[in-house]
Amino acid sequence: MRGNIAQLMQQAQKMQENMQRAQEELAALEVTGNAGGGMVSVTLTGRMECRKVRIDPSVLGDAEMTEDLVAAAVNDAVNKVNAESQSRMAAATAGMPVPPGMKMPF
Repeated sequence: MRGNIAQLMQQAQKMQENMQRAQEELAALEVTGNAGGGMVSVTLTGRMECRKVRIDPSVLGDAEMTEDLVAAAVNDAVNKVNAESQSRMAAATAGMPVPPGMKMPF
């Protein structure tokens, strides 16, 4: 019994280290979302901070279309960051059972 607890504690320690490393990698990650066939692009960090917005001058004449394209590019970037975050956190917890619905990181 005592050996099982020690092994579980070692696994938890390793998972915590893996999660810390994954969080650091995500903080340095930059992802670009696009809309309108690349007419608008938005670059976000893994912490959802906006680093860059690029808008093709040809769409600036139509304000409503520009707004829609910016929103779509932001959503694309957010979805990419979320997918990458889920992937890296799943890898960080590999081998350690995590209850369903538990948000990672804690």
